[in-house]
Amino acid sequence: MKILDKYIIIKYLTTFFVMLILFIPIGILVDLSEKIDKLKEFEVPLNEIISYYLDFVWYFGNTLYPIFVFLSVIWFTSKIANNSEVTAILSSGISFNRYLKPFMLGATIIALFALYSGMFVVPEKNKNYNEFQYKYLKKGKKSRETSKIYKQVGDNDFIYVSSYNPTREMAYDFSYEHFEDNTLKYKLSSRNIRWVESDSVYRLTDYFKRSFNNGGQVIESKKILDTIFSFKINELSALNYMAETQNFFELNEFIDQEIKSGSPLINNHLLVRHKRWSLPFSTFILTLLAVSASSFKRREGMGMNLAFGIITAFTFVFFDKFFAVMVSKSNLSPLLGAWIPNIVFILLAFYFLRHAKK
Repeated sequence: MKILDKYIIIKYLTTFFVMLILFIPIGILVDLSEKIDKLKEFEVPLNEIISYYLDFVWYFGNTLYPIFVFLSVIWFTSKIANNSEVTAILSSGISFNRYLKPFMLGATIIALFALYSGMFVVPEKNKNYNEFQYKYLKKGKKSRETSKIYKQVGDNDFIYVSSYNPTREMAYDFSYEHFEDNTLKYKLSSRNIRWVESDSVYRLTDYFKRSFNNGGQVIESKKILDTIFSFKINELSALNYMAETQNFFELNEFIDQEIKSGSPLINNHLLVRHKRWSLPFSTFILTLLAVSASSFKRREGMGMNLAFGIITAFTFVFFDKFFAVMVSKSNLSPLLGAWIPNIVFILLAFYFLRHAKK
């Protein structure tokens, strides 16, 4: 590796991590200023607050790191362009593509780190972060779908409840249907179903079962029945943020289960999986765009490049959030919702690259 390559890679990575170190405390202070009243109101212990903000660092960094990637490249590249270093590099016979190589190597290091942390580290931090949010900061807000739930819980078994109370671990107007060869074999229902932790059983109130066999029916009813089922009570309705708390292997298994059960949140879960790949890939796109747009000296100086960088970076984040909402609120494919921002910005990057080469 040549001295120039090492110089650019070290400057790129150093600038990126310095920006992270500088902006993360600002993010913590802004977040704390918004939440301090609720933290006082609920008398949250200091150790839990500290733990929350340690998790917040990963959440904040994972959400906004594309901005830091873009701004760090814009800053560093504009600086060496202002010092006429880029002009000297290209005048020495090095092609623009060769000049790009160390930037892409630096982007690869960041992308690999983002990919690994997004698959295995951030999910665990997100779990603690979200649990703290709903415990202290979002009390009373729904974190899951709790009405008119219909799910497949086995190859031939289906359940329905009119409403589900996750706090009491109880569901109302419960029905359970079992099929064999597309024929209903039995159906049981109850006014409510409750998980009894002390006995590890489900307690059904006003239990009623109708079995079909050889053209006849068998009816069974009881005021209260304790029994067991293959599903867990909390599987009736997954948390909205459940996918965000699963590592790579857990997420794939979780999505398979949600598809089989007909979960209404499946598009949200699929979007989370696609974004774990698309976000690290955006590192290369934003690096290419930043280098192409800021490698040449401008009359306006670095200010113009930085203004362009800030506007473009926040536009990327806006696109990312906008299409995530579109997936949640419409029939937009989760695959497209995750990758459209990258598609738009790679076209913009190639446009600037073509002009930079001229």
